[in-house]
Amino acid sequence: MRRFLMLLPLLLLFSVSCLEAAVEISLRGQKPQRLEEVYNHEGTHYLPLDDLLPALKLEGGWDPVDHVYRIQSPRGTAILFPGCRYLRMGNRFMPILHPPRFIDGRLRVAEDFIRDQLPAFLGLAVQYRNFQPLSSPGRSREENLDHLFSFLLRKKELRGSFGLRGVAIDPGHGGADPGAVGLYGLKEKDVVLATARLLAKEIKMQLGLPVFLTRDKDYSLPPRQRLQAADKPEVDALIILHAQSSFRESAEGATLFIRPQKSASGLSPAANEESRQLAEKLADNLYGAGLRVNGIHSAPLLPLGEGDLPTVLVELGYLSHPEDNARLSDPDMQRKIAKALFQGIERFSASRKESQP
Repeated sequence: MRRFLMLLPLLLLFSVSCLEAAVEISLRGQKPQRLEEVYNHEGTHYLPLDDLLPALKLEGGWDPVDHVYRIQSPRGTAILFPGCRYLRMGNRFMPILHPPRFIDGRLRVAEDFIRDQLPAFLGLAVQYRNFQPLSSPGRSREENLDHLFSFLLRKKELRGSFGLRGVAIDPGHGGADPGAVGLYGLKEKDVVLATARLLAKEIKMQLGLPVFLTRDKDYSLPPRQRLQAADKPEVDALIILHAQSSFRESAEGATLFIRPQKSASGLSPAANEESRQLAEKLADNLYGAGLRVNGIHSAPLLPLGEGDLPTVLVELGYLSHPEDNARLSDPDMQRKIAKALFQGIERFSASRKESQP
């Protein structure tokens, strides 16, 4: 495994590193414009909106008050929210496969949004050419990344006479990638890092277990480094923390995600069931702490990977909802949420111990 980890950066070079490429883009029938600040982020090419719009004869810009990006188009104003999988035009909300994200301090959109979705949304005929397209022989980019997750996260069935031997916690985003940005400028990356630190402290103090954070400060991480925390031999559970935003002001509450059974190739039903059991205990304790819980859902497109490791992604709430925003920005409530998550992990550890022969 150690030798594999030394080779892993080379294996991931073309799928997850930020490499520069070049594209040509224009409205149909017009002279193409060459854009060279193109980044390969987690297997997807991203382009900066501030460079893209002039090439398409469009105007727009970042709204520092509402923390959204507005695009003026022949069909009206389109609104993009960092980290949000929807584009808003008037009262319509349209899904986006890869949400806009900040990379190197600039808001960028994925090339599938430019090539496939932007023309349909805005009623434009767009010509797009990528001089260095990402190749995906045999597997899609998502499947390739899941394959690497699967390889790294498979654990031997060495349980001993205890429940959990260690826990990995992944606070999402970080550094130049703030994740979702909510009311009053509250950033997802700050909320989840604060909660992760508090949760790690509870686990260490109350259970005496080692805890491995994928990041303990405000910096960005490639997927390879996020995997390293979960790959520790004593880690028996992975908690991924996120928060979200929505254009629907009524959207609120926590939501939990696990891998769908059908996508977990080579994964035993019992192993996948452990993720559900962990999610149920986390959800019960979040609800008991007074949080609204929107249920447990399967999420094939979220970064849950594959393998035998019990894994739950927790969306802590909506930064766009006034009450959720106030709750998630309050240090006392962050401690309460971390305590609830800890209690769920503690119950899962106890039940796991009881079920072991």
